Amino acid sequence: MTRSHRRTLEALFAHPTSANIAWKDIEALLCGLGAEISEREGSRVAAVLFGEVRVFHRPHPSPHTDKGAVISVRRWLEQHGVRP
Repeated sequence: MTRSHRRTLEALFAHPTSANIAWKDIEALLCGLGAEISEREGSRVAAVLFGEVRVFHRPHPSPHTDKGAVISVRRWLEQHGVRP
């Protein structure tokens, strides 16, 4: 895991929940963990990791991920033992 991935992971697990994590950084972290990312309809993005498919909404027009999506990604990683 690169230093930037580690920083993104720490930001995902920070309290209070951050609302200014760039979605591209979350995608890069997921790819760094071995996820396969694919585009879906509209601004949806599917991530295949841990033998599961999770679909997320890529934020727009702002590049920053909202708190609900940050919590969702955090819980998914936490369920599979990924922590900072």
